[in-house]
Amino acid sequence: MNLRALLLPTLLSGALSACTILPESEPLDVYRLPGGEFASAEHTTASGPTVRVLRPSSSTQLAGRAIVVIPDDRRISVYQNSAWTDPVPLLLRERIIDALRADGHMAAVSSDVRSLQADLELDGNVRAFQSEYRNGQPEVVVRIDVQLIHSGNRQILASRRFETREAASDTAVPAVVDSFGIASDRIAQEIAQWAVQNGGGANAR
Repeated sequence: MNLRALLLPTLLSGALSACTILPESEPLDVYRLPGGEFASAEHTTASGPTVRVLRPSSSTQLAGRAIVVIPDDRRISVYQNSAWTDPVPLLLRERIIDALRADGHMAAVSSDVRSLQADLELDGNVRAFQSEYRNGQPEVVVRIDVQLIHSGNRQILASRRFETREAASDTAVPAVVDSFGIASDRIAQEIAQWAVQNGGGANAR
């Protein structure tokens, strides 16, 4: 018997045994951001400008799908084995788009997925999208800096920081996720109303 024939079974056996000692991936609970079912405004004429909502920027900690928690003043952590369906900036962009469309005053609302012509751009920077512990209980904090920009001359028409907080009913992840949904709906509606108030004359410029 030649050397190749002797080595082949040994190599195969080693390869198979190596596969068995690799760590198995831990189960991951993927959560959609609850809410987003805004009531459409009644008797509203969409005579305002068109607006394109850009995907906001963010820090590295908030750029991904992790559900961030700050257990104390010194640590930033994540909920283990849990994640959002999409990166946080994308979740907020889509929620703001939903709120603007439900408001009904803008003539059209689009995103930066496709570079469609629009009178206005709504840009932002996500400063917080996390739960923070207060007296042993989690409180969701959503904070975003927003700019309303005229697409033609690139003039900043208005800028503002928005922040909202929503206490969770329990420390369990599903309860915290529900609070993220409530807080996201509230801040998206506030941004939509602000954009309508400050961008009403943009299509006439």
